[in-house]
Amino acid sequence: MITRELELYIRARFTLIVLITVEEERAIELARSLCEQTQRACLSWDLADGFREIVNASGSLPSARDPLTALEQIEKWDDNALFVLKDFHEAWSNPQVKRKLRSVAQRLKYTRKSILITTPTSQLPPELRDEAVLLELPLPDARELDAVLERLLQTPGVKAQLTPLGREKLVQAAVGLTAAQAQRVFAKAIVADGTLDDRDIGLITEEKKQVIRESEALEFYTVSETIDDVGGLGVLKEWLRLRERAFTQQAREYGLPAPKGVALIGIPGTGKSLVAKMIGGLWRMPLLRLDVGALFGSLVGESEERTRRALRLAETIAPCILWIDEMEKALAHGGLDSGTSTRVFGTILTWMQEKRAPVFVVATANNIQSLPPELLRKGRFDEVFFLDLPTFEERKEIFAVHLRKRGRLPHDYDLDLLARKSQGYVGAEIEQAIVDAMYVGFNAGREFTTEDILESLKRQVPLSIAQREVIEALRQWLREGRAQSASFQELKEAEKQFVPLQLEGVI
Repeated sequence: MITRELELYIRARFTLIVLITVEEERAIELARSLCEQTQRACLSWDLADGFREIVNASGSLPSARDPLTALEQIEKWDDNALFVLKDFHEAWSNPQVKRKLRSVAQRLKYTRKSILITTPTSQLPPELRDEAVLLELPLPDARELDAVLERLLQTPGVKAQLTPLGREKLVQAAVGLTAAQAQRVFAKAIVADGTLDDRDIGLITEEKKQVIRESEALEFYTVSETIDDVGGLGVLKEWLRLRERAFTQQAREYGLPAPKGVALIGIPGTGKSLVAKMIGGLWRMPLLRLDVGALFGSLVGESEERTRRALRLAETIAPCILWIDEMEKALAHGGLDSGTSTRVFGTILTWMQEKRAPVFVVATANNIQSLPPELLRKGRFDEVFFLDLPTFEERKEIFAVHLRKRGRLPHDYDLDLLARKSQGYVGAEIEQAIVDAMYVGFNAGREFTTEDILESLKRQVPLSIAQREVIEALRQWLREGRAQSASFQELKEAEKQFVPLQLEGVI
């Protein structure tokens, strides 16, 4: 796709093309291949080595050690040619170079010469925006990475014992890396145990996590949570089960579109983050967490660039789950940051609406007052779920989940009594009560009991009491029909959960 687009630009005599990429070698190879096919000369220039032949250059190469002279030599060149200027964005701060580049680009319109600038940033001086066309070189797909692996396997002395399925999974595990990064990771896997085989898939995944972590805003999560690790939320679980096979080819053939995402709004501590991890385990898909705070940079345009780079990386790894935790923080700066937070948020919203890659967005939020109405409308999310205070049955299930998690048998404890005495407590508070009870039992040299847990509950002041007004405002939002309850409604009606909680009714 990118090769075809670049070829069209050159044939249409676009004289100044800016290719946004960190993969310089891959960009050079792209230019070489294109010029070989069109019988066009291709030269590169950089500040260190001057002009160098890439392919088809006849005669002596011009000499130039500074950007201004390089542009003058390009203008004087007699033959048809593509000139690849490396790191030329470093010279854009020089007014003379900027002016000369603009003038040369204008005069080359009447020739068959084009300039291709490779740069890792999309920031373009305002003076050049009318003269230049921007192209982004996407990260290599599975086919290109397989070619990288094949070249490495052809190296003398390299041993490989890959099954066809193992090779496919190995390459898929590397998707999201640059070609150079993939080659280094493959080489490390070979050196680690002397051969490349199916067992190295885990090593590739671990290296990929580190590379993604270096992207500043994305974090690769290893998913271990299952649907049994989440207590309650029966409506939400059923909704997710219906879409478990939604990203398969079978679903495409049936005519189903890939799900867009889900918004999880509600009371802190009710398991929104846990649900995001659970979806990754249920659907067996990579889980990427977008750190909204890490998107913001100090330089002009840096925040928007980080946002676009993170979203492109998520699309490359797709199908995957993109978890945007506490999304309201994207607008936390308000009007005090010259509109940067608004532009970042706008970039995310536009991407959510227009994305075609199978990236399932899980957005969580606690403060609905900070969320603009356009975020939660249909089209960006398939559904908006509200996670309320757990019902009686859900609290029993939550107690059972956390007891099993700590190696205890739930039937050894009075779950009915615990659930009745923990009305108004969220899942995180229930878990903490169990942990506190375990400390009591451990220091007493015995197993902790139901009574220990009840005492721990009494010592806590639940969020539903400490922040009663905030919680009630959130629940009023659900009562107004702005979201779907994540729990079975008949249970809520049975327990009359919408009655304002009193401290006496909690314990």
